[in-house]
Amino acid sequence: MTNVTVLGAGAWGTAFGQVMADAGNDVTMWAIEPEIVEGINRDHRNEVRLPSVDRLPDAMTATGDRAQAVAHAKIIVVTIAAQYARTALEQFRGLVPDDAIVVSLMKGIERGTNKRMDEVVREALELPADRFACLSGPNLSKQVAAREPAAAVVASENPDAARFVAEAGTTPYFHLFVSADVIGVEMCGSLKNVTALAVGMVRGAGYGENTAAMVQTRGLAELRALGRAAGAADATFSGLAGVGDLIATCGSTLSRNFTFGANLGKGLTVDEATAVSNGVAEGVPTVGAVVELGRRYGVATPLASAMSRVLSEGISCEEMLSELFPGGVTAE
Repeated sequence: MTNVTVLGAGAWGTAFGQVMADAGNDVTMWAIEPEIVEGINRDHRNEVRLPSVDRLPDAMTATGDRAQAVAHAKIIVVTIAAQYARTALEQFRGLVPDDAIVVSLMKGIERGTNKRMDEVVREALELPADRFACLSGPNLSKQVAAREPAAAVVASENPDAARFVAEAGTTPYFHLFVSADVIGVEMCGSLKNVTALAVGMVRGAGYGENTAAMVQTRGLAELRALGRAAGAADATFSGLAGVGDLIATCGSTLSRNFTFGANLGKGLTVDEATAVSNGVAEGVPTVGAVVELGRRYGVATPLASAMSRVLSEGISCEEMLSELFPGGVTAE
């Protein structure tokens, strides 16, 4: 049994907190919303963010106090919205125990700096690499919360840290595998959201499986090329964190990025799609970051570039597709 703290009580944070509790750990949820803290402590529910779960495990409690939340933690899980992560985590600097491992479940690229979440977390907490891990995979929160079989990858430069987290978080329905490829797992989790926006857009516009598969395949090629240029292991993109997460995110209305893209495909503006979306679509700020990363590494990013025009200029799905595949004969 391990003391685990989850920073952020959104749908995914709460679902993963349940996983850790089911694995036999004592779990403390930290949330800034008093009603969520009270609901978890009083009713064993997170009615605000994860109403599909009727009762959370008794081993899960909650607090809004930062120092209290992390005081005895051996594993600290970060599930804060990516664009707010740095500001939120800086308030925990100096409070994290010296022997705690910090695990990021966030999938995004920081707007303005174009930094991955591993870089953001380590900078914000002044954390050494051997105490950081990231976790990613095909993990739609509602399905994990329903205890449907699922799996993910835990990556760390420190193999002992990765194994410790994997052993602490594995249950009969949730399996964790270890990796040393932090860059690859981070990039898979972040960059696939751009592809999910595009696939959602073509589906929302009424196109079928052929078009969706074409766009998804193009997105995987783009993601893999950027990963290679950044120093990631190519095999990572063929595993759970890569293809696995891409399939789940591009094929389900439970995905915020897919749903946001689908609303764009139906003719909604970015503002209108934002208003009706259920939560943050991390792919939206990630689009521009992918374009910039492509320029930095000298990698072509036609999908991200086309989606950038969708978001900034409001071009149609048909125009997006024509930019993605402008014609001519090319190698696959």
